Amino acid sequence: MKSFCLKFCMLLLLPATVWGRTIIVAPHTAVANLKQAIDLAKNGDTVIVKPGIYTSVNTIINKELTVLGEGKPVLDARYQDEVVTITSSNVKFDGFTIQNSKTGSMRDFAGIRLSKVQNVTVSNNTLLNNFFGIYLSDSNNIRLLNNRLSGSDNLENSGNGIHLWKCKYVLISGNYITRHRDGIYFEFAKKSTIENNLSEKNIRYGLHFMFSDDDTYIRNTFRNNGSGVAVMYTRRIKMLHNTFTQNWGGSIYGLLLKEISDAQIEGNRFVRNTTGVYMENTERINIIKNDFNSNGWAIRVLASCYDDHFTGNNFEGNSFDATTNGSLKENYFSNNYWDKYEGYDLNKDGIGDVPYRPISLYAQVIEQNPQSVMLMRSFIVNLMDKVERAVPSVTPETVKDEKPMMKPWKR
Repeated sequence: MKSFCLKFCMLLLLPATVWGRTIIVAPHTAVANLKQAIDLAKNGDTVIVKPGIYTSVNTIINKELTVLGEGKPVLDARYQDEVVTITSSNVKFDGFTIQNSKTGSMRDFAGIRLSKVQNVTVSNNTLLNNFFGIYLSDSNNIRLLNNRLSGSDNLENSGNGIHLWKCKYVLISGNYITRHRDGIYFEFAKKSTIENNLSEKNIRYGLHFMFSDDDTYIRNTFRNNGSGVAVMYTRRIKMLHNTFTQNWGGSIYGLLLKEISDAQIEGNRFVRNTTGVYMENTERINIIKNDFNSNGWAIRVLASCYDDHFTGNNFEGNSFDATTNGSLKENYFSNNYWDKYEGYDLNKDGIGDVPYRPISLYAQVIEQNPQSVMLMRSFIVNLMDKVERAVPSVTPETVKDEKPMMKPWKR
């Protein structure tokens, strides 16, 4: 008991700064804006900003602070610069409306910028009419949680919603991104997790990343974006249980895979896209347990792809299940359900007794002559495909599912 009392008395004698102070920002007070509060604060303090509209022309958070907005106070750059820049590690920034950053072709002005920091959380903010939304560079162990970002719909005045450059161990979860150039853009962003985000109606890509290895994408929705999702020059990614939908137009894809190796594409839904998945120069991709519904082309696999596996997928209601631009070799199809399969199952084991060739003659004709799409569903096209299935001569002999399922997989 005596020891406890002694320790308690020693704690009382410690300076108050051990626990950190709370600094209040409110209009028409001694501390009337965020910059003043940061100047007064020390590492470990908490800054609470009361409701109101505050001018914030590149306010720099350069101390280890918790900065909280109460009632969504507005930080407005008035098109003069960035809104907020975080240059200190160990910061929490939560609960603000961030708006009206400057735009420009020479510099990527952002609503919130993080530069060379670690252990920062940016959460529950609304970002409106900024050039770039949240911009991370050279930063690790960052959490971007439950933010809402909306750009300007004008390509010249829109950067990316969430932009990462040379980052690691970033968690991006529960965000909503719309009306930006690319909803989410990564370059050299590695070992990160992107989950439960909605990226829709962006001018170019809902998600676009390059040279970003070992990332995991789970339960995101990419909907009605200008060009769908593009994944390039990347290794060992996982895309699990995402939805790619309503990405329409010439040369537009639900998911574009270019120069990708050792990836897992599993449990996703590709619904109503011009092309569900487009693959070029890929190696060792496992595309398993996905649903392809009502797409123009479910999958387009170029002849440059090697050792890719398509297993346990459902193909239903697509105009074309598969197509290629040459002799597709060393790619494997097994145990997929194809609604166009007309085979039989004499032993009632649920697997068709004859292989299914998913690439039709007409699909190959369109690949070489896109104008022939006007003949779709004509009698001559149906006749061509039936003859080709009986005596294959043009479609790749090696592209076939040896064990097609008689019924769709239930998820």
